[in-house]
Amino acid sequence: MKVLILCTGNSCRSQMAHGWLQSFDKNITVCSAGTQASGKLNPQAVKVMKQVGIDISHHTSDPVEKYLEDEWDYVITVCGGANESCPAFMGKVKHRLHIGFDDPSHAVGTEDFIWSEFIRVRDEIKADFYKFYLENIKENK
Repeated sequence: MKVLILCTGNSCRSQMAHGWLQSFDKNITVCSAGTQASGKLNPQAVKVMKQVGIDISHHTSDPVEKYLEDEWDYVITVCGGANESCPAFMGKVKHRLHIGFDDPSHAVGTEDFIWSEFIRVRDEIKADFYKFYLENIKENK
């Protein structure tokens, strides 16, 4: 089973989703990429995942072009807001899904509020990707 998670910058939401999905099942091949990959991880995303015992600090922020020649069982886009365009994937894929989330890196306010947004989005990603995993991957094993 191969899953590619796509976002624009591949620094925050797609990285958290990648970490969660891989934590549910080590036998799944999970990768993440961005249409405009930033080349770095959002430090708050790394920190908020570490808080729940998932280390994504070794992940890389990769351009989607790196994966266009591969075949995928699922390609899942995770960008959410109305002002943000979700990437399209033109590679070989069996199933395309969109599971959108707010971008916590765009949160404005106090440090506490911004941190609470990272926690909220992290927890939403966990819930939605666990549901995806149970309904689409675990049942089909």
